[in-house]
Amino acid sequence: MDGISFGRLLERLTHFVPRSDMMLQLDPKFLQTRMPQPTKTAVMVIGGAEDKIHGRLILQTFFQRSGGIDARIAIIPSASREPAATGGRYVAIFEEMGAKAIEIVDIREREHGSNPDWETFIEDCTGVFMTGGDQLRLCGLLADTPIMERVRMRAQLGEITLAGTSAGAAVMGHQMIAGGGSGESANRSLVDMTTGLGIIPEVLVDQHFHNRNRMARLLSAVASNMDKLAIGIDEDTCAMFENNGTFQVIGKGTVTIVDPGESSYTNYAQVGDTDPLSLHNLRLHILSHGDRYDLHKRQIISSSQI
Repeated sequence: MDGISFGRLLERLTHFVPRSDMMLQLDPKFLQTRMPQPTKTAVMVIGGAEDKIHGRLILQTFFQRSGGIDARIAIIPSASREPAATGGRYVAIFEEMGAKAIEIVDIREREHGSNPDWETFIEDCTGVFMTGGDQLRLCGLLADTPIMERVRMRAQLGEITLAGTSAGAAVMGHQMIAGGGSGESANRSLVDMTTGLGIIPEVLVDQHFHNRNRMARLLSAVASNMDKLAIGIDEDTCAMFENNGTFQVIGKGTVTIVDPGESSYTNYAQVGDTDPLSLHNLRLHILSHGDRYDLHKRQIISSSQI
C-alpha cells in the first residue's frame, strides 16, 4: 500500500469520517476484508488431462493465482507437436475467463528462446502455463535459454504463478522421468532419466499416474535418486506448491508421495538392468483434494495446523 501501514490508513480515515456515520463502520476487520489482497502466486504441477470444459477447477485456480482479470498469461506449448493448436486451446479458455493479456510463446527452435518480444512479455507477465506433449522436446528447446531461466527465477521468487500439465509437470524437478514402461516389477530398465528444468529441484514428478499404472516406474526412478521426494500425480489433479514450501492437492484424483528419506536399503547398484529392485523402509502417502504436505519437513500438515 505504497508504504502506508494499515494502522496509519485507519488513522487518516477516522480524521475525515465522523464516528457517528453508520454507513462507514471503520472496524479494522471490516476494512481488511474489503481491501484488495495481493495475488498469491504458486507453482502448479498438474498430472495431465485437467478439466477444460465443465468446472475447470485447476485452470480457474491458475487464472485466479495469476491475477484474475488482471492476469497477463504466457502459454508455452513447446512440448506439443502441434503447438499452435495446443496453445490456441488454452488461449480460448483464458480469454473466456477474462484474462487481460495472453501470449503464445511458441518456441520451436532453441534460438527462439532469446526472442526479445517474448522476453519482454515474460518479464511483465503474471502467469506462465506449460502445456503437455513430450517432456524431452520441452527440455531440449527451453533448457538454459534466457526465457526459461527468467521463468524459473520469477517462479522461484514468487513473482509469477507457473503451471505445467503432463509433460509440463514432468520437467519441474532437477531430475526428470523422460519415459519408461509399466505393468511389471520395479527395475532399472523400466524408467529413462534425464535432467529437467529444476523449478522445484528436490522433487521427482510422474504424471497420468494411477491412470497409466506408473507406480513401478516411479519406484524405479526413486531407486536411483534417493535424495529426492517422488510425487505421482493423477489426471485432473494438481499439487499446488506455495512459496512457504508446502503444497496442497486440488482436483479429482490423488497425489502419491514416495519418501525415501529413511530408506535402509536398495539393491540398485548390485543388480542387472531387468532384475527386480529391492527398496526397504520407504514412506508412502496418498493425498486427495484439500490435503496438504510440508516439503521441507517431509510430513503431512494436519487440518489443525492450517
